Amino acid sequence: MQWTVHGERQIYNNPWVNLWLVDVQQPDGRRWEHHVVRMRHLAVAAVVDDQKRVLMMWRHRFITDTWGWELPMGLIEADETPEQAAAREVEEETGWRVKGVKPLVYAQPANGITDSEHFVFRAETASYTGPPTELNESDRIEWIPISEIRGMIDRREIVSSGSLVGLLYLLLDEATSSS
Repeated sequence: MQWTVHGERQIYNNPWVNLWLVDVQQPDGRRWEHHVVRMRHLAVAAVVDDQKRVLMMWRHRFITDTWGWELPMGLIEADETPEQAAAREVEEETGWRVKGVKPLVYAQPANGITDSEHFVFRAETASYTGPPTELNESDRIEWIPISEIRGMIDRREIVSSGSLVGLLYLLLDEATSSS
């Protein structure tokens, strides 16, 4: 059943997040204002090497005051494609340059409240260019064996939705390609 949008108005605006009130009507006739968070879209990269390891960053997220492993990711700038953003973020955040990325999976992690789109890519080839230029992103950068990812997810060492979606799909790819 489809809801009807009668209009919307912005109530908060900045370069990262915008809050809107949307006048919606549900199929049963109930009409009300729903909060919608509009955000710039995100590019995520799962970089896998020839030893079946994935490039990850150990980082702190102040909002939840938690530490966890994440894939390189960041906002897509207005002048770039999701593919370009994914490659740029890998190099800025890790110091590794990918030769190219291919689509892995697309997700809308919380589409009941936000329009955020996550474009997740896979890269097979990377070369080290030097220390990351984004110095505030992570405490350490490591190549993690894919075989350890499931346990890390189970232990809640990986909780970011962009990372989870990409890594779970990566695990699915690995499981189905080896059978």
